[in-house]
Amino acid sequence: MHATDFGALDWSVEHCTLGRAMEILGEKWTVVVLREVFNGIRRFDDMRLRTQIPRQVLANRLNTLVGHGLLRREPYREPGSRVRHEYRLTGKGLDLYPVLIAVTEWGNRYLADPGGPPLQFVHRPDEEPVHLEVRCQDGQEVTSYRELAPRPGPGARRRLN
Repeated sequence: MHATDFGALDWSVEHCTLGRAMEILGEKWTVVVLREVFNGIRRFDDMRLRTQIPRQVLANRLNTLVGHGLLRREPYREPGSRVRHEYRLTGKGLDLYPVLIAVTEWGNRYLADPGGPPLQFVHRPDEEPVHLEVRCQDGQEVTSYRELAPRPGPGARRRLN
């Protein structure tokens, strides 16, 4: 089946939610910052030390993620120091976990060093590795991604000529 079989060229991509998501997530350092927060690294200086992200770039990425509601700032104060902030995931940010797992699984499959992947996700209660599955609404597992097809959703708009 070709994309034009369902009229893909007739539909606008102006309001595409994938495009909107990538406007927020599509820059390398943004995903690195999210990786750090998901790994429990919440403080600016710790992130800078671990990632070597330039100070201003890190500040910009954190501000962007806070501005979009993926992270929230939590104040803390070390004895004798000024108030600083930790960065914690919001519900909206936590909902990105499957995305990070999917990208990590892809990287582990195709980009890992010969010794194996440096990171895997496990289920805390039993320490068993996790993986993502794609299922349709009826619960059937998608066994090949070639079984999937994009279709216009309820918010789709026809392209204006």
